[in-house]
Amino acid sequence: MNKTLEQFREVVHRCRDLFLKKTADYGTAWRILRPKSITDQLYIKALRIRSIEEKGAQKVSDSVESEFIGLVNYCVLALIQLDLPEDASLELAPQRVAELYDHHIAANIRLLEAKNHDYGEAWRLMRVSSMTDLILQKLLRIKQIEDNAGQTLVSEGLEANYRDIINYAVFALIRLGERG
Repeated sequence: MNKTLEQFREVVHRCRDLFLKKTADYGTAWRILRPKSITDQLYIKALRIRSIEEKGAQKVSDSVESEFIGLVNYCVLALIQLDLPEDASLELAPQRVAELYDHHIAANIRLLEAKNHDYGEAWRLMRVSSMTDLILQKLLRIKQIEDNAGQTLVSEGLEANYRDIINYAVFALIRLGERG
């Protein structure tokens, strides 16, 4: 488990670094996005990964790894949007963005620790393509929850699905990094 936490933190550090650099470049322009738009952006990224996995080739230079990083960062962005009140300012200070990012990643680390306790390192036995499929499944669930105005009868809500996507994307990045 210590190795997993170390690898998880290394991957998330790379994701966070990119997120904060983009915040320095663009500010928090992403705050204008409605939840359904964020979901669609996530869905497009996951579909591109699956397409490349199936075709075994790509024509656009953005790597599969960069798409998994995008999945992590857009999920954190979605979680931040869910937490902020509707009347919150569109522009957030970079330090505030870093605090919010860290808050959500800390929650994901707690989730990782709990699930790894129960499941062990089962994710290490999975193919990256299976992780992609599970991410797509989670996104279809999110779309359905959004279409139902956020209501579920017995299922986990938006936050749980975004957190699972973060973990699967980080796991995929760890596995891809181990292939070298």
